[in-house]
Amino acid sequence: MTMRYKLPPGGDCPPEAAARRIWLTLERFREKLPDLLERGFPRADPTTGNFDIDAIDAWRRRRFPHLFQENLTPAVTARNANDVIRAKMAGKRDG
Repeated sequence: MTMRYKLPPGGDCPPEAAARRIWLTLERFREKLPDLLERGFPRADPTTGNFDIDAIDAWRRRRFPHLFQENLTPAVTARNANDVIRAKMAGKRDG
């Protein structure tokens, strides 16, 4: 099954796009929606029937928090150039 469909980067989308966001056909999405809602999947807007793509993405990230932690890479801090030169010079004297 090949799904070719350009999804919007965020905001509200119809059920077809919400289904595709989680790689389901619309029929399968409707079938699985009660279970998804039970697991915290974001509900459709009561007025438009559209789903929030950003909320769907946030729900997906919450399922695997260890993969989507903020600051997984330590922040780069600037070093004092004098300290770097001194360390290099000290290393050369030792060798």
